[in-house]
Amino acid sequence: MNRSDSTDGSNAPVGAAIALKQLSPADWARFGTGEIAYLRPVMVNGVRAVAIHGADGQPIGAAPNAELAVAAILQHEMAPVLLH
Repeated sequence: MNRSDSTDGSNAPVGAAIALKQLSPADWARFGTGEIAYLRPVMVNGVRAVAIHGADGQPIGAAPNAELAVAAILQHEMAPVLLH
């Protein structure tokens, strides 16, 4: 059995990989929008903070620390992901 085959013999993982490779840059920019929020450490006026960005890169908020940023993201039913 090929590593990319699932246990039921379907080629679903292979088909998904092919579909992802065919996404345009615009499609990738929208991928996860409304579902994923990225955290990025930043400095604001010399003070450490955490910027919150949507999956498309759009800034959507900030917090004084990662814990509060994650709480805000989860409150909006999104999945937090750390960028570094």
